[in-house]
Amino acid sequence: MSWRIPLMLVFFCIAAGCSCLNPELPRVPSFAFDRPEETTLGIHYAAHLAASPGLAGFRTLVSGEEAFIVRAATAEAAQKSLDLQYFIVSNDATATLLLYRALQAAERDVRVRILVDDVGSSDNYNLLSTLDAHPGIEVRSYNPFFSQGFWGGFRVLEYLGDSSRLNRRMHNKLWIADNAVAVIGGRNLGDAYFAVNRSNNFADLDILMTGPLVRDVSRSFDAYWNNATAIPIKTVLSGPAEPDQLAAIKEQLKSRAEKFRDTHYANALRETDFRHLLRNGQLALVTAPAVVLNDLPEKNFLLQEKHQPIVAALRSTIRGAQREAVLISPYFIPGEHGVAGLCSLAKKGVRVRILTNSLASTDIPLVHAGYARYRPRLLACGVELHELRPGVKLARKRLSLGTTLHAKVVIVDRSTLIVGSMNLDPRSRMLNTEVAVRIESPVLAEELAAHFDEAVAIDQSYRVELVESGNVLSDLVWVGEENSSLVRLDSEPKASVWRHLVSGLFGSMFPEELM
Repeated sequence: MSWRIPLMLVFFCIAAGCSCLNPELPRVPSFAFDRPEETTLGIHYAAHLAASPGLAGFRTLVSGEEAFIVRAATAEAAQKSLDLQYFIVSNDATATLLLYRALQAAERDVRVRILVDDVGSSDNYNLLSTLDAHPGIEVRSYNPFFSQGFWGGFRVLEYLGDSSRLNRRMHNKLWIADNAVAVIGGRNLGDAYFAVNRSNNFADLDILMTGPLVRDVSRSFDAYWNNATAIPIKTVLSGPAEPDQLAAIKEQLKSRAEKFRDTHYANALRETDFRHLLRNGQLALVTAPAVVLNDLPEKNFLLQEKHQPIVAALRSTIRGAQREAVLISPYFIPGEHGVAGLCSLAKKGVRVRILTNSLASTDIPLVHAGYARYRPRLLACGVELHELRPGVKLARKRLSLGTTLHAKVVIVDRSTLIVGSMNLDPRSRMLNTEVAVRIESPVLAEELAAHFDEAVAIDQSYRVELVESGNVLSDLVWVGEENSSLVRLDSEPKASVWRHLVSGLFGSMFPEELM
């Protein structure tokens, strides 16, 4: 990038009265707490894993309620450290309450580090920067724009002038308590991810993990935290918050927490013993060998695959399927190589099954266009495609609980699974940084495969087929169930004219690698 671009942007920032970051501000490196075995959480779960040396303990978090409880309870139980890394931290009830738990932990002398992506969380910088004023809390922003504040138009100009840098976003999601317990998966922090609303929730998935493997998760966090792309939020916003702002925020958060206690959601959480079992180390866990996979903070599309462990693990795991490959991704754009690989498996007799969003259920219709162009070829070669129906409401805690799919899971031969923050699309492969875990566990793989089987039932998802089987030029049909009767629809079900327009018109013009 030419020196003229940042100079021009600084001029714009000054002219607009918004803040501009100073990337040269000194940063003090810090690292994960290195004695988790001395904490209550570490002691509890070390005892649980004593009979399985070298293995990690896992628990799938399918419901939004359990995912919220785990984060809140581990924040309450933390004694030494709390490390949070998220693409989105929303300015809503659950995200605010979890940040309040982090603040309460800091009041107990727990060191709190919060790393957020600038694009995903900048709307909540007022709260985050105020929390950063607490001596026990430090907040950093990944790869921020030079321009901040009200004048969003200048961010657009900056993006146009420096898109190669600003297209790289930190999509990782981690919650780590005392370097003893970690949560990894697809959920950001926000109401839509924790099933607070009666509608417009995300169907998502996290994995709770304990044991020595958590240290590898923390090493991934430290690599980002101490990287030059992680900028202290006080620099991003041109200075720290005032002490009176912190006092005011404490009172606001306390008031919001008290109001939340009277909600139906909070009452439902109190009725479960999940929180008590978690804090006391009595939660049932599945032990298994596993490996943490994380991208480099400076990831870019020029890196060879050997330097992109998640991409490499996904490809080798899927290609190694002998009987069945199950792929769950909200944004599924396989690309030419992906289509060739999946079709090769199908032709060998491997059952390849995919669940993604329908045009009506996706939260990003533009991305659907990238997926839609590959459907005929995938179907023609024998790959099974399922698309989540919009507005699904279920009584049981299964994978499709929500109106929009957001879980990211690969299951091979019902024995190996990969769960993390990555989507199966070019952006996750080449631009976004991601984190995941690969687990060798028939128990967990069978559990998630059973959720998948329920989610792809025709009363929950549409089964996409070709009118003429095997003919790549054939029209598509969506098979589903309406009023207890089987229906076959010849266009994208329940999708509005606007969604058709965005996906069809704009999708054809937008570069696939940026979707």
